[in-house]
Amino acid sequence: MNVLGIDIGGTGMKGALVNSLTGEMITERFRVPTPKSKKPKDMAKVFDKIVKHFNYSGPVGVGFPTIIKHGVCMATGNLHKSWLGVNAKELFSEACGLPVTVINDADAAGYAVMNYGIGKGRHGLVMMVTIGTGLGSGAFLNGELLPNFELGQIPYKKYDKIEAYASNSAKKNDNLSYKEWGKRFNTFLELVEIITCPDLIILGGGSSKDFEKYKKQIKIQTPVIAAELGNHAGIIGAAAAALHEAPKD
Repeated sequence: MNVLGIDIGGTGMKGALVNSLTGEMITERFRVPTPKSKKPKDMAKVFDKIVKHFNYSGPVGVGFPTIIKHGVCMATGNLHKSWLGVNAKELFSEACGLPVTVINDADAAGYAVMNYGIGKGRHGLVMMVTIGTGLGSGAFLNGELLPNFELGQIPYKKYDKIEAYASNSAKKNDNLSYKEWGKRFNTFLELVEIITCPDLIILGGGSSKDFEKYKKQIKIQTPVIAAELGNHAGIIGAAAAALHEAPKD
């Protein structure tokens, strides 16, 4: 079965059709910039544009950059404050006229890695960390998702959230080298290690492909590896979530 997966981020919204058996993207990724307003109605229009681009009719899976509970946004992440309390599942479903499943974007990336990638068959507690505009995290215990482990929201020193200190956007905003930023990111991983005591940490998101450039700055005891699915993991995992999560809605 081919399923449409859509990965929504702070700077871009992208989608592709995914083979649900193999996890392979069978179309080119279609990307549209996230509206500058980052408001629900504006983003819903872009969402519908992506669905229409593929001339698709079927279940749609969405990875969304904030805490999602039963389809409802429990925080705003890097989006507009008006997202708080919005039922994203209903909003997107009404926009495109199709059944939609919405989960946290790091959880979606984790679905991809744990079902089709380097995390497949891994037991114990595996933490998926996505590095992008913010820092997302997803937890899997013996392959089963524990939703909404948003550890990037932890306050750190003068920062309301540690993702403002150690995300890819922080690297760009503060004009940091990979060595400088790697030390910051290691600080975040130290907190992940202390709080969750994981057996493995898998890195995803845009900066995961550059892991070798900051690998030497990672000093924690927990093994840290990069997801080979790279920046497509969010799309692939969103598609997988449409099948895994839909029966529970």
